[in-house]
Amino acid sequence: MYKSIRRSAYHLAEDSTPWVEDFHVLPFPEHWHAGLLELHNHGRDEEKQQLTLPTRRLDGVLQTLAPDVIVRPRPRPPVEQTAETTDGFWMYVPASVPDPLPSRSMQQLLSAWLRTLGPKDAAQDPPFRSLLLASSAALKRNLPEWQPITGVELLSATATPGGTAAPEPRQFQLATDALARRVLALDAFPFEGGKLHFRALPRGPRDQGAELMSQPLCRTVKRKEWWFSVVLNISLHTTPFDPRPRLHLHWGVRRWATHPRATTKHLNLPYREATTVYLRPTIPWLPGAPATDRYALARLRRDRAADTFVWSENDTAGILRGLSLAGNFPDPEQLLTEPESWIGEGRGVRAAVVHSTRMGKHEIGTGFMPNQRAQLTEWAEQALPDSLVRVPDLVRGRGKGIGAPENRRPKPRTDEAKKAELLREARARRVALAEQSRVAGHNLEEGRQPLVEARLLWQSPEVRKAAVAQFTKALGLDGDGGTCASQVSDRDFDEARPGAPVVLEWRTVELTLRLRCLPLANGLGDRLVPDPAVKGRGAATAAAISERRQALRSWLADDGTDPSRPGLVLVEVAHRSTFRPASTDPKFAVRLGCADAGLLTQFIVTPSSDRQIDNVESLDHRTHSSWLDGLRQLGVRVLPQHTLDDDLPIGLQYAALWMVKRRKDGPTRLPKHLPVAVLVTPLPDGEGLAAVRGWDDSTGSWVPYPHFLLGLVKQAEINPEAFADLQPLDDGINPTTPRVTSRQWRTNLAQQRKETASFLQRVLHSLRGQPTALITHAQNSRLHWPWLQDGQTERDLIKTGHAPAGRLDDELRLVRVRGLGGREAAQWWGLAEAGKPHGQPAGFWTQGPRRRDAASPRERVFYSTTERPGTHAVSPALDRLTTRVNAAGNLTSQAGTNAWNPTLVEIAVLGCHEADPIAPVTGEQDDAEALALAVHQLRQAPDYAAALSLPLPLHLAGLAQAYVLPMLAEPGGSPQEEVADSTAEQSVEDLDPDLIDAPGLSQEPDMDDGVERHGAS
Repeated sequence: MYKSIRRSAYHLAEDSTPWVEDFHVLPFPEHWHAGLLELHNHGRDEEKQQLTLPTRRLDGVLQTLAPDVIVRPRPRPPVEQTAETTDGFWMYVPASVPDPLPSRSMQQLLSAWLRTLGPKDAAQDPPFRSLLLASSAALKRNLPEWQPITGVELLSATATPGGTAAPEPRQFQLATDALARRVLALDAFPFEGGKLHFRALPRGPRDQGAELMSQPLCRTVKRKEWWFSVVLNISLHTTPFDPRPRLHLHWGVRRWATHPRATTKHLNLPYREATTVYLRPTIPWLPGAPATDRYALARLRRDRAADTFVWSENDTAGILRGLSLAGNFPDPEQLLTEPESWIGEGRGVRAAVVHSTRMGKHEIGTGFMPNQRAQLTEWAEQALPDSLVRVPDLVRGRGKGIGAPENRRPKPRTDEAKKAELLREARARRVALAEQSRVAGHNLEEGRQPLVEARLLWQSPEVRKAAVAQFTKALGLDGDGGTCASQVSDRDFDEARPGAPVVLEWRTVELTLRLRCLPLANGLGDRLVPDPAVKGRGAATAAAISERRQALRSWLADDGTDPSRPGLVLVEVAHRSTFRPASTDPKFAVRLGCADAGLLTQFIVTPSSDRQIDNVESLDHRTHSSWLDGLRQLGVRVLPQHTLDDDLPIGLQYAALWMVKRRKDGPTRLPKHLPVAVLVTPLPDGEGLAAVRGWDDSTGSWVPYPHFLLGLVKQAEINPEAFADLQPLDDGINPTTPRVTSRQWRTNLAQQRKETASFLQRVLHSLRGQPTALITHAQNSRLHWPWLQDGQTERDLIKTGHAPAGRLDDELRLVRVRGLGGREAAQWWGLAEAGKPHGQPAGFWTQGPRRRDAASPRERVFYSTTERPGTHAVSPALDRLTTRVNAAGNLTSQAGTNAWNPTLVEIAVLGCHEADPIAPVTGEQDDAEALALAVHQLRQAPDYAAALSLPLPLHLAGLAQAYVLPMLAEPGGSPQEEVADSTAEQSVEDLDPDLIDAPGLSQEPDMDDGVERHGAS
């Protein structure tokens, strides 16, 4: 068993000298502002006049043309530029660089940038051309000059009142860029069959960190050639109560799109999103400019008028194409039809198109397994300056083995034991269903036995048969229903209608179960058809959703649904790729219509040979999983039982806070958030069952989980008058997309924080009198609850609004978990014995033995890893890079295998009632490590086949995302006129945790979540 794990994280050694560098800096030329703003606003209506200059494109080109230049965000409002100003400069460059951007090159660049400031086709407008010439001449006469600045500390930081490091804003760029330059100076990384040569990537002023990428590598998988590059991200982070900031190294894979579709002879680019392309020149971009090894970043977008793809004029490509390499700039048509001819070596500008999962399958696997990750990291560590050291290795904390709960899910080995375990799990679900019905106080059949009804809305016989079979399997039911499904003809199933469905019934010792089967008729599962008479794409989609929602609610009401008695429905729908555009997907309307009828929803996709989801095994598995997910929504939960005996308060319950956020790709893109809270209380029967409730803010009370989910639909409504304040966003992709201005965003955020504070105060007040651990999520909630931020929080205090921080209530504990988002969780590996590959051990980890000296505060930050699920049996020694010659004389590699790494989840006990090490007090006290271990064990829920990425209460709170589909509410608020405004294309339990902040299984998607996402920006 692995005894310790190592992280790719680094901080200043204790008592070391600071890491400093000298720079030349360039202040932003504020004297340009008024004249250039006039140029930018030329031809704009008064209400569309801009107040600031768009410098993003210029910043991107500067990073590309001058590889040593670091571009900082422009100060707002303008500040006096002096050497003493900590973050008031526009550009930094190491003092050792003699002339990062010659004056002539700077003038050419600025001239190219000026041409992009005006409206489209402004170059043909004589007044604009005159203004352009005048502005260009003024810039050439007033070019800013570089100034020296010495002794800039890159990683030293002051501490907050809570004892956490507070780096300067510029350090997030300067420190990471300095380390990246040192890595670039190393010899190439060697591997069997080749070497990796890295280049820097341009990073925008608001991109916190540095990024390096290797040359494209080609591997043959399934008789085709596929391309990928290795990516290294360097980022700066803090940890609660640690006065030293740390640098993280993250390794990953970026895959390149090189195979055009056979039907179109073009790469399969998304129509509604821009696609990222990386450019590499073989000669300087400008005469006289320094040669650059840095990649440039550009985007391809669809030109709707010409129905073709073009370079976006609103980014770096818009300026670069106007420079001296314009003749060698890739032609979009050639790039999309012959991508491989541009990716390798050649003359002019080389180009590589980023693959995204929307383009289809890529045969190169994602990520690196721990052994190769360790090898890459050890190579990069050679670049560390003397004052930087790796953070201490983590060792196992309390708890036996992996720190499993008392009622850990068994792992039977024999077939007989596996069958017995399935029966035990099924009985546990029936017991939990019956208990949930009793807690809810309804569905009791003649006062004797709970009655639970579920519905099946099917469209194909295959799904209907599989759904019935898997329903009986999930609940351990004998036969196929009181009305035997095998004796019901296909005609009976086909002719079933609302009010006269095919009803299958089972009676068990615990409860009575009914399954009402109906064909999804009347086009209720078909694509949405927006009314062309409704103006505006968003409004037309909203109207179509509203119409389908109302129709489905009425249809289900005819079958006797009762909104006051939540039930479950499994709905068969076509695969989302069937619905083009995505706004015609009916799942959003179906979920809302079912919710109006009092039904919780799970979806199952219709089998399709085109998408390889038609085999019986796959259908059975998907249907079984959907039923299990639906039963969990009904509140069927088994709570992991901690192993800490009296080290935790008796009767400890767990509350979880989650900020439900609207996805960016909804029809309106209006900013919206909704705080939700879930409370999990162990039941006293000793079988591990828990009562799951959600906070109903309208009544100020905790309600059963199904009622909570359905009630969220109404709370998500927004007023359509909010549209009036939105301005179109000319993003080069969809000029009619509403845009929220920065001023609106700040106003919205302030109001949302105020609402969140009020919500928290009500929830916390309701928890008084019962020992409670409030579990929160750093990346999800800290924007709206700033107290969770590293730079704000203090030990054993809490702050929910504008009032000063105060002590925790006697019964309250505050725990914060942090995952992979933003690369805030360091990559890691289990340290193996010499000669053996590093691994992925599961367990509960601490930073070493407790320091017993009275002056040292006790540890408050712990770490959690979980076991790999059986579906990810990948060797830790997987080598993605090496190519070898097999016995047949052919080159082989493991590049086609996906890597899988559990996330190193940080558990920070921000507040508890631990004894003061200096002035101990009498009475019962908390043990922070015991609290953290309990949270670790909450990730190992017995009724899940694999560990969760989050503790169970947080997981349950996050699942509310699927029911908070923001809607437009017409005056009067009639439900018939509410429309959905968000998307949730996958079933509740399958939402991608890193894409939309929803929870999921404990997997680290590695770098394809943080790298390839740029493929559809």
